[in-house]
Amino acid sequence: MPLNANREVFITCAVTGSGSSQDRSPHVPRSPEQIANSAIDAAKAGAAVVHCHVRDPDSGTPSRKVAYYREVTQRIRAADVDVVLNLTAGMGGDMVFGGVEAPLPLNDAGTDMVGATERVEHVAQCLPEICTLDCGTMNFAEADYVMTNTPGMLRAMAEKMKALGVRPEIEAFDTGHLWFAKQLVDEGIIEDPVLIQLCMGIPWGAPDDLNTFMAMVNNVPDSWCFSAFSIGRNEMPYAAAAMLAGGNVRVGLEDNLWLEKGTLATNAQLVEKAATIVTNMGARVIGPDEVRERLKLVKRDMPA
Repeated sequence: MPLNANREVFITCAVTGSGSSQDRSPHVPRSPEQIANSAIDAAKAGAAVVHCHVRDPDSGTPSRKVAYYREVTQRIRAADVDVVLNLTAGMGGDMVFGGVEAPLPLNDAGTDMVGATERVEHVAQCLPEICTLDCGTMNFAEADYVMTNTPGMLRAMAEKMKALGVRPEIEAFDTGHLWFAKQLVDEGIIEDPVLIQLCMGIPWGAPDDLNTFMAMVNNVPDSWCFSAFSIGRNEMPYAAAAMLAGGNVRVGLEDNLWLEKGTLATNAQLVEKAATIVTNMGARVIGPDEVRERLKLVKRDMPA
């Protein structure tokens, strides 16, 4: 198929994620202050959107604590640079089985399963412009861990996002997730303009070869707005691939720790490198106001 390059690209920075990267780089932020400061630096480097998880400040392990999200939101909103805030709503669907011969009871150490209201409570309290909706269940690299998102749970969470006036960013890790996302749109649960993130190279979802990527792209309706990323060493090649395929770009320490071989990156450095790739290919990097206009986003103060 002919290239349909996007000439007005926005960059999302995925600031810290929920993976076990906290001890692999000193640049992975842990505390709410560190996460907010890293997001602000990424915005100054050219990111129009920052995608934020939170972590326990001491251990660096992923957290769902609402107070951490509120502090991150307060600090970002008070910054001297504008940016679109995107909070994860992917936490709270973790199921770790007991083992291949005795899968039940579930492993309490890794299982974190809560209801739809609790999964979006931080969204209700922070009112970001965007929050994520992982649109399917998937085996992850760990032997007995399953990211669990049932159709009923996803419908309930999407309805709550709609009622809050927060735009879902659909996270699609495979083609079936796109299929269900279309169903949610057909049912009127997710409204136009539809925003989707194509998540490539994450075991055991869609591999990040270009044939699979273009199969994902070709399953995105023309009217939707999409972004894409890959993890690890293919993060920057996907900045080019996403733009060439008509999409937008995501980079950040959630997806990759390295600026180049032997050099650990900061979020701001990853954004700067992606922006250089995009502009050298003839596109313009757009800012948060243009993203809000394109996606019909509303920037609001956090409730008291």
